Amino acid sequence: MNDADFQVIRQVVRDRSGIVLEAGKAYLAESRLGPLVREERLGSLDALVARLRSPDANGLRIRVAEAMATTETYFFRDHLPFEALRSTILPEILARRSHVRTLNVWSAACSSGQEVYSVAMLLREHFGALPGWRVRLVASDLSREMLRRAQEGVYSQLEVNRGLPAPLLVRYFEKCGLDWRIRDELRRSVEFRRVNLVEPWPELPPMDLILLRNVLIYFDDAARRAALARARLLLGPDGCLVLGSAETPVLLDDGYERWQVDQTLFYRPRRSRRA
Repeated sequence: MNDADFQVIRQVVRDRSGIVLEAGKAYLAESRLGPLVREERLGSLDALVARLRSPDANGLRIRVAEAMATTETYFFRDHLPFEALRSTILPEILARRSHVRTLNVWSAACSSGQEVYSVAMLLREHFGALPGWRVRLVASDLSREMLRRAQEGVYSQLEVNRGLPAPLLVRYFEKCGLDWRIRDELRRSVEFRRVNLVEPWPELPPMDLILLRNVLIYFDDAARRAALARARLLLGPDGCLVLGSAETPVLLDDGYERWQVDQTLFYRPRRSRRA
């Protein structure tokens, strides 16, 4: 891929998803867009870029942005944030919501679903699935293909080996050929939606917990500020924002205060800005 074609790809991806492709990452575009070239029967990346330059290529631009999104994830990723959710964050949130008995959680970049299913399992294992509560688990992603995979809830042996304790595999999965499938009860507890985080967000209820992990690192500062501001406005009183370990609202949004639990940092709206 020559520099001019790569610049077209970079601009399309940035405009449609907020993701900033670094210079020198043409090889990544070649790798991830190859399947799309074949699906569209275009013959080459040059032909793909030529199509992107046409004014009626909006659908293709969206597919290019989806293909370039990083989809790395696994069950109970990084472990420590989930341990902090179990020991401190969720018990405090639940105590504050006990009078209304509602809990709203949004996994805002769910990829193939392991994150939101990890939260669902954590709630069942340690909080009894909250009988009598209205629990809403929302999971969203930019990629239609990732959402399809997440809704199916089918994972390879390698995927269930990454971070998933064996007892949870036995309790919440069933064998599906060579793969494993999330049991229907758990799958049905999650609402999946397509959301592009750099476009207007859909109408959602006030959230008690927003997981926006390992997303902002791919955005430029303007897109990060916009996402953090929207998340802060969506968080309910004493709601909590979970970011990746390399992400922080510091210097981007002063409306958050840190909440440290052991070795993990969480963020919540400053008291003066809470509803």
